[in-house]
Amino acid sequence: MSDLLSTLRRRVELADGAWFLPGAIAESAPDLLAAINFVASVSPFRTLTTRRGGRLSAAMTSCGTHGWHSDRSGYRYLEDDPLTHRAWPDMPTLLRDLAGRVAGEAGYPGFVPQIGLINRYAPGARMGLHQDRDEPDLSAPVVSFSLGLTARFLFGGLERDAPTTSVVLEHGDAVVWGGASRLAFHGVSTVRPGHHPLTGAFRYNLTFRII
Repeated sequence: MSDLLSTLRRRVELADGAWFLPGAIAESAPDLLAAINFVASVSPFRTLTTRRGGRLSAAMTSCGTHGWHSDRSGYRYLEDDPLTHRAWPDMPTLLRDLAGRVAGEAGYPGFVPQIGLINRYAPGARMGLHQDRDEPDLSAPVVSFSLGLTARFLFGGLERDAPTTSVVLEHGDAVVWGGASRLAFHGVSTVRPGHHPLTGAFRYNLTFRII
């Protein structure tokens, strides 16, 4: 595993088509958190079950045309929230526009996301290495925002056992991956205890996709 701590917070290409953009959304953080609160007021955060009967350690919710869901039947996108039995909340304009702007900065112009997934990490939560392959359309990138507590992001290759690059994600950072890296394995190491002035004891991760 290579470590990018020595990059001193500069823009870095993690792999072909994958970019780390430090501080890209920092100025919009308060408004982003207000948007998260709006989404959660309509479709609350919940902890989902995996297809093997375990539980994901990060709580999540969604906005946009569909939301992501996981249970013993597998992983999939649903038009209605199974918790509220209503449509997922519309994606706030700020989220859609900011995701498009950041995608353009990473070399993916014209990105208009349909779906925003929001993960809330408490200390001790993590996300194992996985591929984002539930989207029928893999031609569009994934755009990811980080808010709150620091986390270590792992970015690998197209095989699970490929070497990974480690980069520390701080409040206001973004990562975008697409093209040759669209199906790269990636994950988040265990979030350590801490406190952030805007998010308290949590880290929030927003990812935007097209299906």
